[in-house]
Amino acid sequence: MSEWALKRFWKEAEVEETDTGFAIALDGRAVKTPAKAGLVVPTRAMAQAIAAEWDAQTDQIDPRLMPFTRSANAAIDKVRLQQAEVARMLADYGDADLLCYRAEDPQELVARQAAIWDPALDWAAEALGARLYPRVGIIHAAQDTGALTNLSDRVHAQTPFQLAAFHDLVTLSGSLVLGFAAAYGWRDAEEVWRMSRLDELWQQEQWGRDDEAVAAANIKRAAFVHAKSFYDIC
Repeated sequence: MSEWALKRFWKEAEVEETDTGFAIALDGRAVKTPAKAGLVVPTRAMAQAIAAEWDAQTDQIDPRLMPFTRSANAAIDKVRLQQAEVARMLADYGDADLLCYRAEDPQELVARQAAIWDPALDWAAEALGARLYPRVGIIHAAQDTGALTNLSDRVHAQTPFQLAAFHDLVTLSGSLVLGFAAAYGWRDAEEVWRMSRLDELWQQEQWGRDDEAVAAANIKRAAFVHAKSFYDIC
C-alpha cells in the first residue's frame, strides 16, 4: 500500500523479517511509505508497534492515531535521503542551546533557571564530554569548539531512524542538551519536557493561563514523548 486508504481493507497486520530488517504486511501485502519505498524498519519492536497501529484501525483509517508509522515514514522518505544535512542542522543547536541563555532578572527566575538547567549542563559535560556555559541575555556567544565537536559527532553517528526521533526531541525542546538528555534517559521524557518549558511556565505563573497556548503546548508535549518512545525502539 503506497498511500493512505479511506477505509480498512485488510484483516490482519503482520511483521515479516527480511534481509534488511522488519517489514509490515497487510494480509500478506507489504506496506509502503508515502514515497512508495518499502516500510522496512530496523527492529522487531518498532515493526510490532507499527503493526499494532494498523490493527487498531477501524472502518475509517485515521493517520493521526498512527504516530509510529508516521515516524518510520519520515525516517525512510525524508531523513535517510538527507541524513548529513539533518544531523548538521540539529548539531547547530549546541552553539545556541536554550539552556545557555539566561534571564538577567527577576532573581526568582534566574534562580529557577540555575536550579533546573545547570544540572543538565553538568550532565552533558560528564556524559557527553561537552561543557557548555550559560550567558545572560539573548546575544549569541560562541561555545567551546571541542564541546561542539563532541556533540556534533554524537548527532552524526545516529541512524536515520534515531535522527527522525532526535529531530523532534531537539526542535520541540529547543535544546540539543535536552534532546540528548531525553534520548539517553538522563531524566524521563515528561520531566525533560517540563525543563524545556521553564520560561513559558514562569510566564504562566505571572500572567495566568492562556488556554490556546496550553493546548498547543500539550500537542507538542505528546509529540516529544512519542519521539522518546520511537527513539527507544530504534
